[in-house]
Amino acid sequence: MPSPAPVPRKRPAARLPAGTQAGAVAADLLGLLHGNAAIDDFAARLADLEALPDSLAQKNGLIELARMAMALRNRLEQHEQRERGMLAVIESAQDLAGRLDLSELLKAIVTRARDLLRAHLCWLTIYDPDGSEFRVVVTEGAIVERTGRMTAQRKRGVAGVVMSTRLPFSTPDYLHDNRFIHDPELDDIFRDEGVAALVGAPLIWDDSVIGLLFVADRYHRTHTALNISILCTLATHAAVAINNAQAFADAQAALEKADQARAELEQHARDVQSAVEAHERLTMLLARGASLGELCQSIAELLQGSVLVLDEMHHVVGRGVASGYDGGAADAYQPHGPHSAALTQALNDSRRAGRSTIAYKSGGELCRATAVIGGGGVLGSVLLFRHEDMRDISIRTFERSSSVIGVVLLSQERMEASRSRDISEFLQSLISPRQGEPALARGRAERFGLDISQPMSLMLVEPDQPGPAFLARRLRALFDWPGLVLDEVDGVLAFVCGAARAGQLLDGFGDFARRELGGAYRGVLSRPVHSAAEMPGLYASLRRALPVVGRLGMHGRIVAQNEMALYSALFETQDRASLNLFLDSAIGAVVAHDRKRGSDLAATLLAYFDNHQNASVTASRLGIHVNTVRQRLASVESLIGDWGDARRALEIHVALRLWSIGVAGSGSALG
Repeated sequence: MPSPAPVPRKRPAARLPAGTQAGAVAADLLGLLHGNAAIDDFAARLADLEALPDSLAQKNGLIELARMAMALRNRLEQHEQRERGMLAVIESAQDLAGRLDLSELLKAIVTRARDLLRAHLCWLTIYDPDGSEFRVVVTEGAIVERTGRMTAQRKRGVAGVVMSTRLPFSTPDYLHDNRFIHDPELDDIFRDEGVAALVGAPLIWDDSVIGLLFVADRYHRTHTALNISILCTLATHAAVAINNAQAFADAQAALEKADQARAELEQHARDVQSAVEAHERLTMLLARGASLGELCQSIAELLQGSVLVLDEMHHVVGRGVASGYDGGAADAYQPHGPHSAALTQALNDSRRAGRSTIAYKSGGELCRATAVIGGGGVLGSVLLFRHEDMRDISIRTFERSSSVIGVVLLSQERMEASRSRDISEFLQSLISPRQGEPALARGRAERFGLDISQPMSLMLVEPDQPGPAFLARRLRALFDWPGLVLDEVDGVLAFVCGAARAGQLLDGFGDFARRELGGAYRGVLSRPVHSAAEMPGLYASLRRALPVVGRLGMHGRIVAQNEMALYSALFETQDRASLNLFLDSAIGAVVAHDRKRGSDLAATLLAYFDNHQNASVTASRLGIHVNTVRQRLASVESLIGDWGDARRALEIHVALRLWSIGVAGSGSALG
C-alpha cells in the first residue's frame, strides 16, 4: 500500500523574544499543531523557552506548555499511524473478500506491510511439511535474485524462534544477534541484501504455523508495538487467504470431481443406450436374415472402424469398413503375414478367457480380436481395426457382435454341410452308382448346373494340409460357377465339370494352390468322358494314378491322365527308390553327360524314339542337321550301349518319358 501523502506543514514561527507572554506562546504552539509541524519544530520552541532568563516568572509554565504540545504532537502522530494501519488492515480484509487469486492477494499483503512499516524489504514464506522448511513465495524490495528463492529451516534463524514460540520476533541487528541459531546460507543472502533490522510474524491457522511474514531494513531499527501488531494482523490475513485458497481449491477439485463423475455417468448412460440400440440393430439384422457382409458393415459403422471375419484357417470370409474411416490395416491383412503368430496367440487367449484382446498394432491402428465359438467348436474369428482402443462398454458391444456373427457362421456351416451332403451323394452316385441311380444322378446334376449328357472331366487332388474337407468348403466359395461340382471323397478332393471348362478349372486351382498350398499337393486330370457310365472306371483309374504321381515326386502340379496311363500300370506298386534305380540304370549316364557337358543327348534320343526311330524326321523336328542327330545317337550308344533289342528300347523310352515330365528324385543320378 503506498504511503499516505503527508499533510502540508506551515513554516515555523519566529523564535520567541525575551519577555514573551504565555498567551503568545500558547498561540504559537497551537499554530504549530494546527499546521502539523514536524516534531523538530516543537523541539526548537522548547529549546527557546528553556533559554529564557530564569528571572522570568512564567518560564517554567511556558516550558511545561511546550512539552505538553510536543506530547500532543506525538499522540497525533501515533493516531495517524494507527489510522494508516487500520486502513491497510481494512484494505487487506477487502482483498480477502474480493480476490480469489492467492498469488495476487499475498503480493498485495506484502506490498502493504512494506509500505506501512516504511521497510526496505518484505517477504512471505509458506511452510513445506515434506521438506520441514519455509519457502519464500512472495518478495517486495529485494535487490538480490537469491532472496526470492530463500528457504529457512524450522529450527534455525528467526523462523525457528517464531515457529517454536508462535509469537512475533524482532531484532535490530540480525547478523549479530545471538539469541537464535544462524543459518550460514541465509546470513550470506542477508549480507548481500544489506539487511540489519528484521521482524517476523507467524501465519497461524488451526493452531499451526503455516508461514511467516517478514519485514527488514538495511539499517538498525527497533519497531514499535504498533508496527508489530499491524504486521501480525496482516500475517493473520495472509493465513486466512492461504487457507481460503486451499479450501477453494479443495472445493473446486470436489466440484470438478463431481462434474467429472456426472459426465462419466452421462457418458455411461449414453454408452448403455448405444449398446442397447446396437444390440437391437444386430438382432433385427439377424432376424431378417441379413448376409455376413451386411452384418460386418453394420458392426463397422457402430464401432467406427474396419471389421474382418475370418474362418478357422484365418482366411477372410467377410469384411466391412465404416464410412469415412481412413485406416488401411484391414486391407493389408494376410492369413500368413507378419502378424500371424501374434493373432494366433490373441485368439488362443480369447478362447480361454471368453473376451476379446488386442492382437497387434499396424500402421497406427490397433487390431482387437475375438474368437467365434459355436456348435461345440471354433467357427472363426472377428477382427476390429481402429486408431485407438474403445471404452469397456463398446468392447462389450464388439464381443456381443461376435455372437451374432457366430449364429450366421453356424447357419452357413449347416447350410454348407447340407449342400456338401447333396454334392457328396451326387458324386458317389457318379463314381459308384447303384441300381436305379443313373436317372437320379441326372436329376441331381441339373441342380448343380452340370449336364452329364455332355463330355465331362474328373480331377482328383491329394493335399498334404489342410484337410480336403476344409479345402472343399473354401474352394466351393471361390469357384462358385455353375457346372462345377467338388467335394472330399475318400480323403481326396474330387472335381467334376464339363470338359470344355477343364482348362478354367486348372487355371483357377493353380492360382489358388500357388497362393495357399505351395507345392504341398499332387493331382491328376482325366481325359474327357462322354457318359456318366464311364465315370466309375475313370475314378478308379485316377485313384490308381494318384499315388504313382506321389511316388514319382511330381508335387505341386496336376498331371494329365494320358501322361500317367502307362506309368500307373507299370509303377503302381513301386516305391521311390525302385523308380530312381530304374531311371539310373536306363538313362542315368546320358543325363549325367548332358548335365556335365551342356549337351542335349537325352532330348535328342527321346525325340528319336517318339518319331519311330527315324533320324531324318527327328532332325526336322529338332531343327538340326541329320548328321548331328546321328552323331548324338552314336554318343548315346557309347554311354548306355546298344538299344536294338525291343525290350531294351522300351525301357529306355519309358525312362525318357518319365525324365521328360520331371520325376527324377534328388537321390538319383538324374536329380
